[in-house]
Amino acid sequence: MASKETEEVKQEQTPETAEASKEPPKDASPEETPEAPQTPEQPEVNWEEKYNAEHDSRLRLAAEYDNFRKRTTKEKEASYGNGKADAITKLLPIYDNLERALNQPTEDAAYKKGVEMTMTELVKILTGLGVEIFGEPGDVFDPNLHNAVMHLDSEEHDENVIAQVFQKGFKLGDKVIRFAMVQVAN
Repeated sequence: MASKETEEVKQEQTPETAEASKEPPKDASPEETPEAPQTPEQPEVNWEEKYNAEHDSRLRLAAEYDNFRKRTTKEKEASYGNGKADAITKLLPIYDNLERALNQPTEDAAYKKGVEMTMTELVKILTGLGVEIFGEPGDVFDPNLHNAVMHLDSEEHDENVIAQVFQKGFKLGDKVIRFAMVQVAN
């Protein structure tokens, strides 16, 4: 008896469920059938365009990486040069003191010889590091290298010529570490 009741329940469907369970008539078009999903037409894939776009993006990525590598190499070299210049700047007061000691008159020949040897060794080290020392009396004044702290009206010297050097200048490659402090003749 239980099986008859279940069959009756199955047959007693609401009008909505009955309509949904109906199969579409065989002569109905696909547009009229609600269950038949429409498949959108797949556009033709242009493989050549896809390849060119992907190839272009890969080339751009490679160029970006190459630029990054060059920039970091350049920054490394610049930071090494800047560190070297900073270290040399810290040594310049020693050079100045040795130069002052050499210019002082003294009776002790051994003392003078020791200062000369120390100065020679320091200049040798600085030259080995690529440092150029500039600023001699008689040189032509260059505002990119010299700092004129005094002017001298003199007929002995030509115009724009260094008459006296108070402090030597130092260059590391193209970078001026310290400008020469000079007196210029007008």
